[in-house]
Amino acid sequence: MSESLSLKIVEEIAKREGVHPEELSPPIHYSIDTDALDSLYQSSDGERSPSKVEFVYKGYTVTVESTGDVNLEKQAAALDLDKASV
Repeated sequence: MSESLSLKIVEEIAKREGVHPEELSPPIHYSIDTDALDSLYQSSDGERSPSKVEFVYKGYTVTVESTGDVNLEKQAAALDLDKASV
């Protein structure tokens, strides 16, 4: 892997938000231990890699698969007025 997994996540979220990675606030390490995350997925021992890691950052649910693939899903608002029944 040429770049760290945590940097890959930051770059993907910044791209979706239309900002430079340095402009994201708060820093990703407020949501997850980036050193530990990177270490888990840089291991050459496949047994050390978890099947999936999931955490929330900047309104996105970030899912990292065992392969190191990253999926981002924007969290829904707490109250979706279109779906509220009266």
